[in-house]
Amino acid sequence: MKFGARNQIVATVGAVKTGDVMSQVELQVDGPSTMASVLTTDSLQDLGIKPGDKVRVVVKAIHVLIVRD
Repeated sequence: MKFGARNQIVATVGAVKTGDVMSQVELQVDGPSTMASVLTTDSLQDLGIKPGDKVRVVVKAIHVLIVRD
């Protein structure tokens, strides 16, 4: 998959909070910090993201996108 964003961070999925329409994914990254991303629950299910998964966090402007290879 190719995309224009150059800021990519490898992360491990921590907690996943799932709602009817939107879900929040907490991400553990290197260092003493965490990140989070909000996406539709349909997208979360399509990606098959669950705690413990390794993902790439793609940051473009104000958007934080989760990409699964």
